[in-house]
Amino acid sequence: QVQLVESGGGLVQAGDSLRLSCAASGRALYNYAVGWFRQAPGKEREFVAAISRSGASTPYADSVKGRFTISRDNAKNTAYLQMNSLKPEDTAVYLCAADPHLGGVPRTTSSVYGYWGQGTQVTVSS
Repeated sequence: QVQLVESGGGLVQAGDSLRLSCAASGRALYNYAVGWFRQAPGKEREFVAAISRSGASTPYADSVKGRFTISRDNAKNTAYLQMNSLKPEDTAVYLCAADPHLGGVPRTTSSVYGYWGQGTQVTVSS
């Protein structure tokens, strides 16, 4: 199985950028689709972006489309979430997750992801 560790969160101002990393250990990350989710206080966990095993398919939530970019480097066993033009409503704990799904399009439902990191806090001030 795979273990995941997120990093790169922090406190930024609206309009700034951050790049989150999701480092994998154990089983190689290329065996999994990777998803990024976020959870704000008092709210349900929501899908942000996902990337297929090959990197060819990258669905996004409408709220981040055009601002966030998901990518992966299988040689480094790491996935990334580049976040530009951050808004206060992007404030949340961001979690990466791995899904051994074999399909070409990664899934966007959190319940199908079996492996999760501990999360990294992103706070965007206005």
